[in-house]
Amino acid sequence: MFVRINASGGRRYLQIAESYRNEAGKPRHRVVANLGHIDGMQDDHLDALIRGLCRAAGRDEPAKLEISHAPAQAFGDVFALHELWKELGFDRALGRTLRSGKRKLDVEALVRAMVFNRLCAPDSKLGCLRWLDTVAMPAMPDKVTHQHLLRAMDALMDHADRVEAELARQIRPLVDRDLEIVFYDLTTVRIHGEGHVEDDIRAFGMNKEMGGIARQFVLGVVQTADGLPLMHTVYPGNVAETKTLQAMLATVLERFPIQRVILVADRGLLSLDNIGELTALANRGGRQLEFILAVPARRYADLVKTFQNLALDADGLAEGIFAGHRLIVAHDPFRAEEQNDRRRACIADLEAIAEKMVGKLDAQDAGKTARGRRASDRGVYSQFTRAVAEAEMTRFELLPVSWTRR
Repeated sequence: MFVRINASGGRRYLQIAESYRNEAGKPRHRVVANLGHIDGMQDDHLDALIRGLCRAAGRDEPAKLEISHAPAQAFGDVFALHELWKELGFDRALGRTLRSGKRKLDVEALVRAMVFNRLCAPDSKLGCLRWLDTVAMPAMPDKVTHQHLLRAMDALMDHADRVEAELARQIRPLVDRDLEIVFYDLTTVRIHGEGHVEDDIRAFGMNKEMGGIARQFVLGVVQTADGLPLMHTVYPGNVAETKTLQAMLATVLERFPIQRVILVADRGLLSLDNIGELTALANRGGRQLEFILAVPARRYADLVKTFQNLALDADGLAEGIFAGHRLIVAHDPFRAEEQNDRRRACIADLEAIAEKMVGKLDAQDAGKTARGRRASDRGVYSQFTRAVAEAEMTRFELLPVSWTRR
């Protein structure tokens, strides 16, 4: 038997019907009972009937239907990254480099998971484990633990040079044959915590973010003119920028087919002191080092005699020799005048500040009181010195005429 709804005369009726076969053996339906019309009936009016039918059948009341489902896993982003990972050949490169008969871990898969986590939802290694439960990562081991990730990182560190060389070999087809231009820059990354480990690269140095001394390490990145990253370098936090250039250049020349080396750097990264070492390094393989360098400020005094023999042409250019290298001097009168105007305006503002400070001190000496905290000579001096430093005018000597106090 079964329940069906039959429409007749514009109304709907609830019926109990059963199936049977007639004398010819064909299936037919017949009505066992009419339960009445259901037009306008509310949902809970049938509950009593359902409970009565359950009792007639010797059953308990039906339990409420509970629907549960497993949480959905993200797939789109990790699938796209996985296909790109394979297309670049990183799976083969890491597989060759990290393969070991003593290690049963799939290190390539674990490293891939941590890399994808950094790209999709950066987190710690424990956070990476939680993230793996929310994504459908292709070709992953059944069970990944925190210990597995740590052992994969150890394997990666033990073979860091080989891994970097293999990955560089994989991306060479993406780089121009001559690799005419590469960009290299450094930044500092602050580190919190007081612990120390063996060969710790965390050291106290000048931090670029906060402009003061901080515990940090130095991170360098090399990329093509199109923005394709080639490699990165990590140095102790107290290293001088000029000390990193030689190691970076040696690595780039070894890994990539560079035919011409032209260094363009400010005086913070490239100095005349290491030009000889860099020249010897670049000259290997028939190359010749070319560079454009701002003259270090500490050598400006050595340029006095050189400048005496220079004469600017109509374009504001002059050429000479300094320290055995070609020296180019350029002068833009329009830009120079703009800089002079800004400098004069800044000096005028500082002089106005000084006049106001001195006037307040003189008024106090004359017995005139003003609102606020009483000023002192030392306090006013400190305030003015700070104002000069914030205006970046400390290299100029400022002495207001009315500043006669000592």
